[in-house]
Amino acid sequence: QTVLQGIILLPLRAICITFLLLLAWLVASIATFCQPGRGLLPLEGWRRRMIQTALSGLTRTAYFVMGFRVKVKGKVASLPEAPIFVAAPHSSFFDAIICALTGMPSIVSREENLSTPVFGTILSSLQPVAVSRQDPDSRKNTVAEITRRALSRGQWPQVI
Repeated sequence: QTVLQGIILLPLRAICITFLLLLAWLVASIATFCQPGRGLLPLEGWRRRMIQTALSGLTRTAYFVMGFRVKVKGKVASLPEAPIFVAAPHSSFFDAIICALTGMPSIVSREENLSTPVFGTILSSLQPVAVSRQDPDSRKNTVAEITRRALSRGQWPQVI
């Protein structure tokens, strides 16, 4: 009976996750379509709310479909309390759970990740701080950008 459940549940879960991923891509595409100051200015208004609510909800739903039930104990720090949110060890796809639970903050990511199909569009909608592995000044530029966003008095979302 367990094998039969796996044979039925695995394809259903895969189809649901694929659908949710494509829906997240569509939401990210709409939110960033004709974005003024693409990547240089923070998303505002409906664009920012769309990313924070729709993308966060879709990510939570995808993890639920995968079989993860996440319960938060305590209160997530708000943007004025903590403009920079540190997550460690930052080594797996579970980092997305933290993003979903904290309202889809900006993240620090490799520049190459922005060009991957589907995921790159979703990642770009989070307005990441892109790190270039070829640029010798990238580390210094990344710290400067994180500092600039943290001191923006709420114009930019939290940075994780």
